[in-house]
This record gives sequence, C-alpha cells and structure tokens, in this order.
Amino acid sequence: MSDKVLLDYGSGGKASQRLIGELFLRHFDNPELRRMNDGAVLSVSGRIAVSTDTFTVDPVFFPGGDIGRLAVHGTVNDVAMMGAVPRYLTCGFLIEEGLEMAMLERIVESLGAAAREAGVWVVTGDTKVVPKGAADKIFINTTGIGEVIVDPAPAGDRARPGDAILINGTLGDHGLAILSTRQGLAFETPVLSDCASLNRPIEALLRGLPDVHVLRDPTRGGLATTLNEIAVASAATCEIEEDLIPVRPEVRGGCSLLGLDPLYLANEGKFLCIVPGDQAEAALAIMRADPLCAGARKIGEVVPAEAGQPGRVLLKTGLGGKRLLGMLEGEQLPRIC
Repeated sequence: MSDKVLLDYGSGGKASQRLIGELFLRHFDNPELRRMNDGAVLSVSGRIAVSTDTFTVDPVFFPGGDIGRLAVHGTVNDVAMMGAVPRYLTCGFLIEEGLEMAMLERIVESLGAAAREAGVWVVTGDTKVVPKGAADKIFINTTGIGEVIVDPAPAGDRARPGDAILINGTLGDHGLAILSTRQGLAFETPVLSDCASLNRPIEALLRGLPDVHVLRDPTRGGLATTLNEIAVASAATCEIEEDLIPVRPEVRGGCSLLGLDPLYLANEGKFLCIVPGDQAEAALAIMRADPLCAGARKIGEVVPAEAGQPGRVLLKTGLGGKRLLGMLEGEQLPRIC
C-alpha cells in the first residue's frame, strides 16, 4: 500500500481489497469478519440493545486515548448503559485523502486492541475516502449490539424519590484533556482522558444487583446535563452535594483558570448509577471491586419534585445553600468525541 490514503482505497476495487485485507482484517480479525460478506450473521439470545455513534474528535490522538479507542469505548458504554452485555460492533471509516497510512494504521490497531479488551467483535464495516479538504483526517462511526441481561432494563425514566445517585469516579478528565491538548496548554500535573470501556463493571453490577433503576454515561454536557435529562424523564428532582462530587485537583485548577465548570465537561469513562437508597452500599461495594470504579461514591439522591417544578437538578453548595443546575447551553467544546 501507499504511504498515504488515496481515493482509490474507497473505490471498492483492488485497492479497497488491499486496504481491508492488509489493514482492517489484520487488526480486527475474527471468524465472522473473516467471511468477508457485506454484512454479518450474529448469534444472540433474547432481547438486544443497539446503539450507534459517530466520532470526530480533534485531535485524533490525545493524552489517555485516541479516536480509535474512543470509538469502541463510547459505543460499548452506550450499549452497557441499557442493561446489556456488548457483543458486536460495526465500524465505518470516513477518511480524508492524503491521510498518512501510518496514522491510519495506528488508529486501526488501537481500535482493534480496545475491542479485544472489551470482549467485542468488529463484525462488519465500511470505508469511504473523500477528496482532500472534504473532511478533517478521519471520522469513525460505530454501532454496538448487545444482549440485555436484566428485566426491566435501566432507563432514564425509572428514577424514583428515595433513590441514591452514584458515580464511579472523578469528573471532567476527558473534556479538559482534549481542551488542553487542542490549545497547547500544559499543566503542572498532566490531565489524561478517562476513556475506558465500562461494560465489565456494569455487568458485574447488574448481575449482583438487578434492580438498578438508571445507568447513564455523562459524556457531552457532563454530569449536570445528564442529570437534567434523567430528572425530566422521571419527573423528579435530583439533588447532589458539591462536597461529595469527585474532581481531580488538576482538573479543578484547570477549570478555574479557563472559566469552565467541571460539572459540564465531557467524560468518557464514567457512569451514573441510580439505585434504591437501601441498596446504595451494596452497589458501591460491587462497583469498587473493579479498578475503573475504585473511586465510586454516592453524590446525592432523588427527591420528589415540587409542585409545578418537575425535572430539576439542585446542587447543595459547600456553604449550605442550593443552586439550580440547568442543561448545558450552546457548545462548550466542539468535537469532544
């Protein structure tokens, strides 16, 4: 193959076959993909969960991850949040003509490694090459398919008064890592993305404690926006405590310097878990058994909505007052994932 991506690689002819055989198949290899059909025949039992996402992150390589790993982690996590065990991924690449082949291979290799770590197969995909200037390096679309293992499955409208609100770790890491890299900012302590697949700790949680009401990953819009979505769907009020919300000192310092609120920054390795209040400690014990959830803690609870004011998020401040947290307005940071 050439040292740069050519338009020929998206033609469907011999060049496309070389790209598939010498690059994608080499890093994604599994029995179903090896059949080289236009689709895949999959084995699943019972109900399935499906989620799709497109990744355009800039820069494509960032501290703690890259667009390839992010494409796996983001979609695997979305499927897991629906109470499912992710099994399969589809993967579509939109590549700009002239992209260095070494960069493409690095991304593909990373994506393949992340899929193996998560225990999922890339079973089918597509590649398109567009003329130089018609895209920015590379965009990736992934669709995830998983088997639902609990009934009822966690859902955004299942939060109930008395439920505990749990988080598995620190907030804002991914958003600040992308922003600092993009702007060439250097902090005394480097900020790394929290990019990770959460399907294994979530599966352990669901099998150990089936009555999980809500699972959500606070990606774009951060914790505050995700809690607002849950509060609106459940017609309830989510109350969280400022002093209980985990934020790394370097992230808090960076946000203070840049005028950002870590509660609205994107995360790619965190999840919200809402469970009945009397099951909170059991849930935390299961979560903390996994290294990705070692910092899990309770940050608040669901309370009845006041008359005429459903779907609100309140922050109890360190001074004892309460502040209304709205949804993110506008685009705080474009191309975050």
